[in-house]
Amino acid sequence: MHIPYIINVTTSIHEFILLGFLCSRDTEIILFILFSIIYILTLLGNGAIICAVWWDQKLQTPMYILLANFSFLEICYISSNVPNMLCNFLSKTKTISYNGCILQFYVFLSLCATELFFLSLMAFDRYVAICCPLQYPVIMTRRVYGSLVSACWVGGFLWLLTPVTLISQVPFCGSNIIDHYLCDLGALLAISCVPVPKTTLTCSTFSAVIMFVTLFFILVSYTLVLRAVLQVPKGSGRKKAFSTCASHLVVVSLFYGSIIVMYVTPGAANRPGMKKFVTMFYSIVTPLLNPLIYSLRNKEMKIALRKLLGLTL
Repeated sequence: MHIPYIINVTTSIHEFILLGFLCSRDTEIILFILFSIIYILTLLGNGAIICAVWWDQKLQTPMYILLANFSFLEICYISSNVPNMLCNFLSKTKTISYNGCILQFYVFLSLCATELFFLSLMAFDRYVAICCPLQYPVIMTRRVYGSLVSACWVGGFLWLLTPVTLISQVPFCGSNIIDHYLCDLGALLAISCVPVPKTTLTCSTFSAVIMFVTLFFILVSYTLVLRAVLQVPKGSGRKKAFSTCASHLVVVSLFYGSIIVMYVTPGAANRPGMKKFVTMFYSIVTPLLNPLIYSLRNKEMKIALRKLLGLTL
């Protein structure tokens, strides 16, 4: 999935300046080291989950295969913005080409949309496993969850085609300074030559629809799961079900909480520095935390990771 080379005939700007974090040179070096460590740890953490699922035959089930795909998505997601941010820390000009900016906007938000679809799919997987355990092997076959995973990826990138097309037609003829560390929707619209209310409304609608539809699907799935779990007699089965679902719900809460603040309550995210902080949380911090959340609360994953570390030592 890719977007064509874009030339906006309505703009005279051929590159943007990403201000990033307004701080001294020494502080930029410290931030460069900090985010480099976070990036490496994220790659290692999510990579370890992928390897554990790949090598451990006990984890060759739909739930863990989905988790491995989700970890791969997290690697792509954080790689869509952090490497460029790290380069800007060391750069004096901090420039990004017009087409590079539009491409980053498209890839970053498409991966964000793909993550929303994945979280919904993982909730559906837990619903089928807990509410329909006897039919689970029949429903969640390799072909079915392979198709669902593919649909998440394709759907995420198709969903952003309309917003990215509209953004590519926004005229930029004045300031080319973006007060952000990446080419985000609000940051781009803030420097357009003229107000573009239709584009703003359309992009906000697309963002709100995918957020609330997937969130509604997740809440319905877990409401049914909770009802089914409460009907199970107290014991290890109920505890295991709660533990598995709790990990996913923590991830959902962190991710949805931050993007809703960013895109649904713009007034809260428009305070100085708040927009960058919120974006940093859902684009950098959550990919780092997700491997810890899933591995620390899952007995099978902890055993597989110990075996993996034993093989690599």
